[in-house]
Amino acid sequence: MSHTAKHTPGADLWMYWGFRWTQYRNGSEFRRRRKLNDIQKALSRDPPDVAMLRRMAISEGGLLTDEIRCQVWPRLLNVNTEDLPPPPGPELRVDNKDYQQVLLDVRRSLRRFPPGMPLKEREDLQEQLIDIILQVLDRNRQLHYYQGYHDIVVTFLLVVGGPLATALVDKLSTHHLRDFMDPTMDNTKHILNYLMPIIELVNPMLYDFMQRAEVGTIFALSWLITWFGHVLSDFRHVVRLYDFFLACHPLMPIYFAAVVRICSLILYYLCNYKDIAAIQRHSGGWSGTF
Repeated sequence: MSHTAKHTPGADLWMYWGFRWTQYRNGSEFRRRRKLNDIQKALSRDPPDVAMLRRMAISEGGLLTDEIRCQVWPRLLNVNTEDLPPPPGPELRVDNKDYQQVLLDVRRSLRRFPPGMPLKEREDLQEQLIDIILQVLDRNRQLHYYQGYHDIVVTFLLVVGGPLATALVDKLSTHHLRDFMDPTMDNTKHILNYLMPIIELVNPMLYDFMQRAEVGTIFALSWLITWFGHVLSDFRHVVRLYDFFLACHPLMPIYFAAVVRICSLILYYLCNYKDIAAIQRHSGGWSGTF
């Protein structure tokens, strides 16, 4: 007597998606290996191919691993890894005008360290974090500490370690972050003011809605001055975003903030209204740029 397997549409669907997932996984692994090879080729050239490294940092997946970031981030910032600053002495903290504020901020930064990290290891890293911040400020007396700066510094510390983190943050603070480290917030506000014109250019109707709602730009302040490190809970997302920002123009974080705001508002309305027509009626006729 012959036995015929029961054939169902559900079984076909599972087989189809299983096949598609296998295709995606295999293709993704192939792209990853190819990208790793391209990065190593760019690094091995004399001089290293920084333009290629920038493209790798921007493209899907970013720089892939922290080991690669240790090699590429210095290239993106043009930092000489053979000439790193020596570790600071205890005198750095004596009568330092920023020490108490930095200490308070670092003590409140527990969520920025990997969950489950042993207490002693985390405390050692927090001490290194304090020293890096104070050392950079001591080397650049024109810079002023701001709350949120430690969120950026801790990312570099966790990825590349103390001595190299100091050199990278020093370069970053005198370039990408320079406007945030003035005595006043005037330049920071000036950069924030780019946000609404960008949104207006991309989606004028959404811009009009935000203007009527008097949303302002203060919501994006922590995004901008911490490079989103303060608001992203997954460290993998933080470092992926840092790959992108380090490879781009210093103003890229404000453009990215505009994209995040546009997408978040659109998703909010899509989740709260049944169809696009309802959204358009509610908002006074947004154009179909969704």
